[in-house]
Amino acid sequence: MIVVSDTSPICYLLLIDHIRVLQELYGVVIIPQTVADELNASESPSVIRDWIAKPPDWLQIQPVETLQNLELEKLEPGEREAILLAEKLKADLVILDDKAARRVALERDLRIIGLLGILKDAAKFGLLDLRIVFDDLREVGFWVAPSLLEQLLKEE
Repeated sequence: MIVVSDTSPICYLLLIDHIRVLQELYGVVIIPQTVADELNASESPSVIRDWIAKPPDWLQIQPVETLQNLELEKLEPGEREAILLAEKLKADLVILDDKAARRVALERDLRIIGLLGILKDAAKFGLLDLRIVFDDLREVGFWVAPSLLEQLLKEE
C-alpha cells in the first residue's frame, strides 16, 4: 500500500505520542521533502524536529517536482506537494486534514484520510483508546467540533 502524508497529521501524532500508528496501519509512509522541511522548521516543537532529524525506517522522504497549477497554488506547500507526490506514485491513500486540500485531492480522484480517520482506524484495531486520544489532541491545540468527536466515539 502506498501512503503519502502532509505535515499536520504527523505533527499531531508526534505531539500526542501516537506516531507509531502510521507504521502499524500502513507499514511505510512517504512524505515530500517539503513536508520534511516543514517538520524541521525552527518554529516546530522540539519533539517534531528531533523526530524528523532521525526519521524512522518506515518513513520515506522524496523530492517532488512542482509544476505550476492554479488549483494547487491556493494550498500550502506541504499539502500541494503531498497531492502531487500521491498522484506521481499512484498512491492508495493521501493523509490530509486541510479542507481545501482534501477537496482538491478528491477532485483529482485521490483517496484521502485525515487524522481523525487514522485514529478511528487505530482504535478499531485496538492500538489506542479513542476517548483518551481525543482529550490529548484537545490539550495540544487540535480543534474539531465536539459533536464530530462524539459521533466518532459512538461509531467505535
